[in-house]
Amino acid sequence: MNYVSEPITSRDNPAVKHFRKLMTSKKERRSSREFALEGSRLVFDALKNNAPVTKLLITASAASKYENQLSEYSGIEKVYISDELGEKISDTGTTQGIFAQCDFIDCDNICSSLKLYGRYVVLSGLQDPGNAGMIIRTADAMGLDGVILSNSCDIYNPKVVRATMGSLFRIPVFSDASEDEIFMALDSAQIPSFAAVVDRNASDLNNADFTMGGAIFIGNEGNGLSDSVVLKCKESITIKMHGNIESLNAAMATGIIMWELMK
Repeated sequence: MNYVSEPITSRDNPAVKHFRKLMTSKKERRSSREFALEGSRLVFDALKNNAPVTKLLITASAASKYENQLSEYSGIEKVYISDELGEKISDTGTTQGIFAQCDFIDCDNICSSLKLYGRYVVLSGLQDPGNAGMIIRTADAMGLDGVILSNSCDIYNPKVVRATMGSLFRIPVFSDASEDEIFMALDSAQIPSFAAVVDRNASDLNNADFTMGGAIFIGNEGNGLSDSVVLKCKESITIKMHGNIESLNAAMATGIIMWELMK
């Protein structure tokens, strides 16, 4: 790999400073409408799925290791940095030396984009990045039509992006949708809504009727769904549990419900 110039070594370089801000600042991500990727799997998943990657930052070691793969993407700007600088800007324990900047992946307006009788999961007030990323990944694996977020964590947080393991580039994700917009869109697509709750009086998940599709609302890890959301949903469902267990981790419970939704 022949460099155009010597690899960048300073954290004060404008390209490097901007990348670090994308890693750490939601405000920076929102203002520039860009987010950061780190690691060969995520970066190449983004490239292979035609995500709007605008810039690659590559260490000297990674440039040599991934030379063949990188040669396929000659149209994307590449910034070469030293191995030492790669370690300094990394958000993981051990860096693979390949980073990327990507524009926000905008889905169309939710009110006109949901599939008729589709199957979706709606994250309402979910705040844990790991849970959000894992739910998006599981939804992709199970073939759901999309994931919708409302008042939840930033899907472009590096922890969310890593936890999706590339699913962010493969499944429609609608972020920052308002409660009213979501229910309007569901009504338009004739999708019944189900509130997932921890309530012994709610309907057993095993008896839920998903023949017309469904949107499963998942609430905040500690407080669950708001009363307004529960009241607007067609039905409240719960996972009946044995013994003294009262609740499950949000991502685990959502995975179980999505399995039933897709049967």
